[in-house]
Amino acid sequence: MLLVKNGRVLDPASNTDAAMDILLDGETIREVAPAGKIAAPQSAELFDATGLIVAPGFIDLHAHLREPGQESSETIESGTRAAERGGFTAVCCMPNTKPVNDNASVTRFIVDRAKAHGSVRVWPIGAASVGSKGEAIAEIAAMKDAGIVAVSDDGKPIATAKLARQVMEYCRSLNLPVIEHAEDVSLAAGAVMREGVTSTRLGLRGMPAAAESVCVARDVELAELTGARLHIAHLSAKASLEQVRSAKSRGLRVTCEVTPHHFTLIDEDVTYDSRFKMNPPLAAREDREALLAGLADGTVDTIATDHAPHEPALKDVEFDKAPFGILGFETALSLALEQLVHCGRISLMRMVELFTAGPARVLGLERKIAAGQPGDLTIFSLDHSWTYKVKESSSKSRNSPFDGRTFKGGAMSTIVAGKIIHKR
Repeated sequence: MLLVKNGRVLDPASNTDAAMDILLDGETIREVAPAGKIAAPQSAELFDATGLIVAPGFIDLHAHLREPGQESSETIESGTRAAERGGFTAVCCMPNTKPVNDNASVTRFIVDRAKAHGSVRVWPIGAASVGSKGEAIAEIAAMKDAGIVAVSDDGKPIATAKLARQVMEYCRSLNLPVIEHAEDVSLAAGAVMREGVTSTRLGLRGMPAAAESVCVARDVELAELTGARLHIAHLSAKASLEQVRSAKSRGLRVTCEVTPHHFTLIDEDVTYDSRFKMNPPLAAREDREALLAGLADGTVDTIATDHAPHEPALKDVEFDKAPFGILGFETALSLALEQLVHCGRISLMRMVELFTAGPARVLGLERKIAAGQPGDLTIFSLDHSWTYKVKESSSKSRNSPFDGRTFKGGAMSTIVAGKIIHKR
């Protein structure tokens, strides 16, 4: 048994904000009670959470663990170690591995590797199309039986409206969300950053914001047609957010996520440093302001990292040639505190919701601190001062624009299935 005592429990699902103790028995929560009211056996391990926030285990809806096939950039073992340091107890891994996770055998491989080597829960996302090539629908039902929690062709959109409709209809019957990397590839072709004054000044080919919002518009229409659950990944454009807001107002089952780098940085921050290259690219100032408003008013359902490791040999090249993507696990919570909570943009409860109940709802799950629930907890500080040094990261890659940044607040301990797997 493990008794977490003297902490401030924040649980959006039950609207709890109080000094509570939590007793974990094996892999589940056994009892939750006001501080000092739990009579735990003397053999129970004690965790003193005085001065700390105790929240349901954080879920990351969008990550790349690179296994199988790209183990030089990340493995399930190294990626989940980085996730635990960031306070995440569960991560959803995208299917753009080598081979692509488009069939049950690859799904089972990921599930088995995660059980053997992963320190946090790993929930695979299956490809929407065979090989993510956008030609034929993948073996989605068989992958669901093997353990996927959603489908996506992430890294690119589902190629055609016809195929997207077929995928949505099929996934509706399976009660699986369709996660869309929204990008019109004809508008985005060859682009390496967001189109604007900065791209012109740097002489880099720019991608218009419409490359995202045009695809979001297509998919919202198809979600209305099919009744499917549609989730827009790494939303970055103001127009895209307005379409999601409109879809929600019409009662459609449309959700979206925003990454910490998109609510922190803008296109004006881009230099020729490839650590600032990601897809969608860093957006305009007005887009960031719209994202911050969406995070505050409830339009945005979750914060997701889009953790995208690339080994230094791939990333340390000319900006044009470098792959898209940055690390995200270890800085997400601290960036959310810095950019959203400490400056008063959103409440602490709302931030916790964006990491817990929000992503759980997207997946059709429940995430709360209550007896009988999984023993997954994220314990964090609001004022612990620390500096992110990417060379000390548990990830095998080093591609972060936040290297050397000093934060106020961050993950202090991560508990998965009743076990303390990380403690700062």
